[in-house]
Amino acid sequence: MGKGQQRSAAKRINASRGRLISVIACAALSALFAACGGGPQNANVADPNEVNPNVKTGVKPEPDAEAAVIEMEDPAYGRIVLELYPNIAPKMVERFKTLAREGFYNGTAFHRVEPRANVIQGGDPNSKDADPSNDGAGGSPYPDVPAEASDLPYEPGTVGAADSGLDTANSQFFITLGRMPQWEKRYTVFGRVVEGLGNARVISTAPTRDGSTNPDPKIVIKSITLQPRANFK
Repeated sequence: MGKGQQRSAAKRINASRGRLISVIACAALSALFAACGGGPQNANVADPNEVNPNVKTGVKPEPDAEAAVIEMEDPAYGRIVLELYPNIAPKMVERFKTLAREGFYNGTAFHRVEPRANVIQGGDPNSKDADPSNDGAGGSPYPDVPAEASDLPYEPGTVGAADSGLDTANSQFFITLGRMPQWEKRYTVFGRVVEGLGNARVISTAPTRDGSTNPDPKIVIKSITLQPRANFK
């Protein structure tokens, strides 16, 4: 092999090594992000560092006249009552209430439970079928909802809208179980748990399929109904 051929071969080997290192680095970062608990997402991965330029600040949340009551198919999981904030996220609250009235959430499941990441997530119609691999990829027939970020803190009981990027929220929602400042001003806050946070914590520790955050057996939502907020403390 001539010197010119040797130099070309060396360049190809170095380029291949560079690509391999990049692949390994990306895989390592992905694993690290997953281990630390990524943001609440639909199937397409959202960038947790994506900045929303329109953040509502200094607004005190005002509860809607109606609360959302989540009843579980398994009575052992109890119920979870959500207070909704239309003055903070009017479009997402309206979407959530519309879907609840239509019975959209009935029979769906909490398809993601992560006690280490302080989150449980539901609202995907795909979770009704027997294929767990498509959970997190579904939504309602309605258009996506624009992001409605605010400076409300993500703390135990905060209810947020899951998305796959800014302006892609639809039907999926999540409940935080601990302080998650990295999600603030990024994911839409549209309510909080006023009853049943302990039940949400129990759901978060349910057994999951090997190597996943998908509960096995399913944790099915029997219904989400709207009831007068005044009925709850």
